[in-house]
Amino acid sequence: MVHVASICIHTDRPKGPQALLHPGGEAPEPYREIFEFFIDNFKTYKPLLSAIKNEYEVTLAHQKRTIRALQPLKATVTTISEECTRQMLALQEKEKDEINKLKQENRRLLKFIDNMKEEKNSLQTQVEHLRTSVAEEYARYLNEHSAHKLLLAKLNEIHNERLDMARHQLQDIKGEDVVKLTLALKMARQDLTTSQVKLNKMTADYGDVVPRRDFESLENKYSDLLREMKTLQKDLNQLRKDHEALLGIQAETTEEQDNLRAELQRVQRNRTPRPNWAKCSEVIPGGAERWGGLAKGKSSDQLVDVLLEEIGTRMLRERDIFPGWGKGDRVPVYLRHEGEVKNKKLTKKDAVNILKDVWKEKMAQEQQTGQRSSLPEFFLSYLQKKHGAAAAIEWSYTLYENMRLCRSNHILSSFYDILTGKVGEEQYHAQNRLVSSLQRELAACDISDSGSLTGEQFSTAVREAFPLKRKESIQELVDASRYKLDSTEDLIDYKSLFKEDEEGNAEPLVAKLRSQYVREKQEYLGQLKDKLGDLTEVSADDLKTAFCTINPTIDDQMLDTYVGLAYQVRRGQPEQEVVPVEMALERLLTGDVRRAGPSPQEGSTASFEGEQGDIQ
Repeated sequence: MVHVASICIHTDRPKGPQALLHPGGEAPEPYREIFEFFIDNFKTYKPLLSAIKNEYEVTLAHQKRTIRALQPLKATVTTISEECTRQMLALQEKEKDEINKLKQENRRLLKFIDNMKEEKNSLQTQVEHLRTSVAEEYARYLNEHSAHKLLLAKLNEIHNERLDMARHQLQDIKGEDVVKLTLALKMARQDLTTSQVKLNKMTADYGDVVPRRDFESLENKYSDLLREMKTLQKDLNQLRKDHEALLGIQAETTEEQDNLRAELQRVQRNRTPRPNWAKCSEVIPGGAERWGGLAKGKSSDQLVDVLLEEIGTRMLRERDIFPGWGKGDRVPVYLRHEGEVKNKKLTKKDAVNILKDVWKEKMAQEQQTGQRSSLPEFFLSYLQKKHGAAAAIEWSYTLYENMRLCRSNHILSSFYDILTGKVGEEQYHAQNRLVSSLQRELAACDISDSGSLTGEQFSTAVREAFPLKRKESIQELVDASRYKLDSTEDLIDYKSLFKEDEEGNAEPLVAKLRSQYVREKQEYLGQLKDKLGDLTEVSADDLKTAFCTINPTIDDQMLDTYVGLAYQVRRGQPEQEVVPVEMALERLLTGDVRRAGPSPQEGSTASFEGEQGDIQ
């Protein structure tokens, strides 16, 4: 026996207990029994071999747990990678537009500076021309002054000649008084001398003077040109400062762009490669055409959900029985059963039709009784009424598994969330009321009852139905209504936007309206969390104050409803003194919590979506 064992040990197979393990990491019974046989026969090494076997068993169990714990991180890593990629692309695109705008503005300012320089040169040329004109005028007036002096000298000569001629004529006149003529001549000579002195003085004083009218005209022109030159000089200095500031901004932008580009390259090197989702069409029933319809417009995280749903539904159809959950108090009333349960193998269409009928029957019963009933209990009673007490549990298990797997279908997923208590039933009815309100407004705008509206009429009806929505949300709904139209078409067939396919999937408009409802509630609760600040526990009075601050138009009834939802008490019951803030937000998230009026101020709110995983 010992010889055979030693032969087995010295073979080329791996030594140690791992040689007896299955390649998949498990230790089937044959390998375990052989190892135990060795342990029993090698009495001397039995403690050592037993310790080795136990250590390997513990190690393998630990590795299995580690692998199971790391598997959910794959989807998280993929989601983070895509989010980083989108952010980097958005930043790159945004910086690219800003840089192009700055470059265009820089080119415009440089062109403007060149124009101002040309205008300055033109003004300097005009000043030089005016200076030349003034010098020419001065030279002309100086020449006229010289000519005026020559003319005066000539006039004096002519005057003296005339006096001599008059003297000779007076001598020839007979009977004339010589004394009188002599006196007259003397007086005339004195007057002539006085006039000549005055004329010479005026010529000397005003020989270099220009006419006052010309001087004032030139002075006004010079003042205008001087003011214009100072203004242009001031504008030029300001443009130089702006240009220097723009150069600084451009340098900062270039540096930031280089940093972002380096960060983008680093992220691109470190990110997980994007999977080739087209390969899924090879294993999905319906081939590439069906997979294209399922994958259209979905992110990688949503595509993982779709793929898991397809795999899960295929495996569900292959199962014949479900294991019972037992009859404990923690087991939901509609799943309490001991033993195996037969799988009804329903299609998604059948499951959707059954759940629609459940809602219809439940609302009819509540209208008759005037009381709200529990969905889990009504769900079980409905199945018992339809199929009998024995078969009801089979239908319940089958529907439950279909709802659990089909998360992309709104009817199945919403019924599952309400049935399991993740959200309140009020949220389902609130979303349906939003859809009905939009239908009524669109029908009211359709005066001719043609079933079609123009884009402007549709946008007006949406604003009338949801006056508190932002412009961006209104535009999202308008865009969702035009997904089938060409860019040239303007008529929207609004009635077709509310239809559902055979599996209960809604059109993009209704899906967008529901997603906006969830997003707006998250933003509203994000503002509430910001208002509560660093509080870890909140009292009812503090919660009411925070609600009234972020929503001043909220009425007392709605305020009491929200506080009762946060404290899990009915109206009239005593409230707890304080509850943790996270617990209060978690409870509010499950109910129908909406803004009752316009926000007192538009601003950034805390990212509540990032904390949704903690709240849920």
